[in-house]
Amino acid sequence: MRKMLKSKEGISPILATLLLIVIAVAAVIVTYAWVMTFTTSTTSQSGAVLNLENIRFYNISTTKYVEVVIRNSGTADAKVEEVYAGTSSTSLTKQTTVTYTPSTQIASAGSSLNVTITYTWTTGTRYYFKVATEAGQTLPFNEVA
Repeated sequence: MRKMLKSKEGISPILATLLLIVIAVAAVIVTYAWVMTFTTSTTSQSGAVLNLENIRFYNISTTKYVEVVIRNSGTADAKVEEVYAGTSSTSLTKQTTVTYTPSTQIASAGSSLNVTITYTWTTGTRYYFKVATEAGQTLPFNEVA
């Protein structure tokens, strides 16, 4: 038994070095694949970036309107599907009398979309709004009339 233990030798230094190099290269390849997958999925999700550019309360004759200008500073187009308004952020109602310029309801990448809502408002009252896109993005904001 003693003779068997003495006869065992470790792996040669050359083999050990090659083994470490193979392990390091494999780790680099796995890390590179993960980083590329992560960055590709992250950048494709951030296509449309909506921001409130301007909001204006005005009336023509006895009809009151709220005009909202939304800027898309992202790299993909965004189609506005629904507009909500209310006097608190928890009691927003879907607005049905909404016009869009352009009428396609699309805020193209790098451009803006005008949303005009027929909405009865009172001077000095804070109103809450939310714009929802076809892709599920929302842009909440509020303003005092």
